[in-house]
Amino acid sequence: MSNSLNDTICALATRPGGAIAVIRVSGNESLAIVDKVFHKANGKSLAEAAPNTIHYGQLTDSEGNAIDKVMASVFKAPHSYTGEDSVEISCHGSQYVIACILRALIECGCRQAEPGEYTKRAYLNGKMDLSQAEAVADLIASTNKATHQMALSQLRGHFSNELSTLREQLLHITTLMELELDFSDHEELEFADRGELLALATQIDGRITWLARTFATGKAIKQGIPVAIVGKTNVGKSTLMNQLVGERISIATFKAQTTRHRIMGIVNTDDVQIVFSDTPGVLKPNYKMQEMML
Repeated sequence: MSNSLNDTICALATRPGGAIAVIRVSGNESLAIVDKVFHKANGKSLAEAAPNTIHYGQLTDSEGNAIDKVMASVFKAPHSYTGEDSVEISCHGSQYVIACILRALIECGCRQAEPGEYTKRAYLNGKMDLSQAEAVADLIASTNKATHQMALSQLRGHFSNELSTLREQLLHITTLMELELDFSDHEELEFADRGELLALATQIDGRITWLARTFATGKAIKQGIPVAIVGKTNVGKSTLMNQLVGERISIATFKAQTTRHRIMGIVNTDDVQIVFSDTPGVLKPNYKMQEMML
């Protein structure tokens, strides 16, 4: 049976291996399901709890056996990440504890969330657009200041706002052009100043061109700025490569032609990621370079 958006889902929301883990439960039945295994110290249910509150208690399996002492954060629709009723369970980061909690939730009616399903639901419920949904993955994968700032800007909707502004301008200029065409046989009618129309078209063209040009910059920031180390054979390219990356990944000897393939190394600075490539040395023109690249 195919998965449904009406299912209540659960999954680990934090990276494995930490001292503390967060398990997210989202869906219409999230509060009722968590209430089956979470027991507050005061005996009250999470369904009765006010939104945006945190509660301490014991979490048990479906048979009532204690698993862990946890904190449960309650979020009610539409004021949650997914736009649905949600509970985030903060527990100890033991893989065994996490597995037991997920098993208990699934036995009580949850379904294991698919990769990216929380963000998918956030998009479908109008909590973010496609550009912002993509930025979530970029923010999680960010390794330096540049990738972090770019993802954060996109998540805040800066790119979406640019597209929205462009759309409004295009609709406006399209409307004016349609009016001119509809009444083209009435020479005395003019709905738009030709100078303003040209200025608007030029502005739109310039903005679209600028956005297109930023693609290459954004790609380089996300994937790393490529830098090739080139030169004659046996001049120290591999030694330089090892110094730059801080480890011995290229063979550095006095013998020439020890590097026969491109060797790549990544350096993360505070601002950007740089992808260095150690390349075979440049030989005499009569040397068959293709033999080195095999």
